[in-house]
Amino acid sequence: MLLKKSELKDNETVEIGGSKSISNRLLVLNALYENLLIENLSDSEDTELMRAALQSTSDVIDVHHAGTAMRFLTAYFAIQENRKVTLTGSARMRQRPIGPLVEALCSLGAQIKYLEKEGFPPLQITGCRLQKSSVSVVATISSQFISSLMLIGSKLENGLEIELLGEITSRPYLEMTLKILRTTGISTQWTGQKIRISPGIQSDKSSQLLKVVTESDWSSASYFYSLAAIGRKPINLQYFRPHSLQGDAVIKELYWKFFGVNTISQGSESKISLLPESSFVFPEQIASNMNDCPDIAQTLCVTATALQIPFFITGLATLKVKETDRLAALKNELFKIGCIAEITENSIRSLKFFEPHEYIQIRTYHDHRMAMSFAPVCLLRELQIENPDVVEKSYPKFWTDLKKVLH
Repeated sequence: MLLKKSELKDNETVEIGGSKSISNRLLVLNALYENLLIENLSDSEDTELMRAALQSTSDVIDVHHAGTAMRFLTAYFAIQENRKVTLTGSARMRQRPIGPLVEALCSLGAQIKYLEKEGFPPLQITGCRLQKSSVSVVATISSQFISSLMLIGSKLENGLEIELLGEITSRPYLEMTLKILRTTGISTQWTGQKIRISPGIQSDKSSQLLKVVTESDWSSASYFYSLAAIGRKPINLQYFRPHSLQGDAVIKELYWKFFGVNTISQGSESKISLLPESSFVFPEQIASNMNDCPDIAQTLCVTATALQIPFFITGLATLKVKETDRLAALKNELFKIGCIAEITENSIRSLKFFEPHEYIQIRTYHDHRMAMSFAPVCLLRELQIENPDVVEKSYPKFWTDLKKVLH
């Protein structure tokens, strides 16, 4: 897709769909308890794959590139008694580790076998009743492994106690899962390094249909923060709450601190306005630990490069096991837009900015966030986005919404 050099329109409004993270959690809980009426469900490919898998009666479930679905469904099918499924995915999915989650489930009594490489999908899962009620999990790996266990915890006879070992990665995602569980009538506790999920569902919520409105997706909003920061004109975003369940809502603080984009909430309309400060003085360097919000790191690095602000971002270890090795991919593509960067196992640092070549073609590496995070560069120069359809994974309307705010 060719993105011609464009200007940002003044004060346009965009409606962003429901959060993929919240939607996928709600779908699992509804499959377990059938007590939810979910509104504003995400229209992302990941959520569609999750919904289809939960409704399927097939003995082979293919989640393609959907990492969240792979992890949540591993735990879900582990407790589906008298059902045997093969859970598989794309070639990249078969390279993404799932060993720690499988080990945790097997320690509880689950019956799961690796069909190819040890520690990786595809999996053969024979559903059964899990007898044990406590498990230890290394917390430095994907928070989705822990959330996966949390989602099924109330279905175990004695509930589930999860001991978190080591530094906790992406804590806000675990807090989101806990809040969603409580919303649907499941009792939870988090004290120190231990999370406790009580068995069953509160009696007053088990017999009634609960309406849950999924708030819009903050990681999808991040690309419009980037556009506002580079283009220095206001953008309005619909269906956002001032107090969010999502860890990526920290984008408000990051873009105010580093780029002078103020977020004004109009609660009565569920709308936020992104207002760039005209007199803002950009920092000499951006330094941030994004351990709690790694999914918006690409957007921030591209914005900083576009504005030529040196950056050093840490806490990014989980990016190496996403749809692609996002740290390596980010380093490669930042070079094309004028930034020499260096990476470690968990960080990226800009070393030098330079004037890029006139012809820029951004590789997406089958990664939706690579496509969307680099798109705002079109405010500065023309560029090609390879394989633009990857946005279907999380934000199918992205190119339409981008076109709406540009001229």
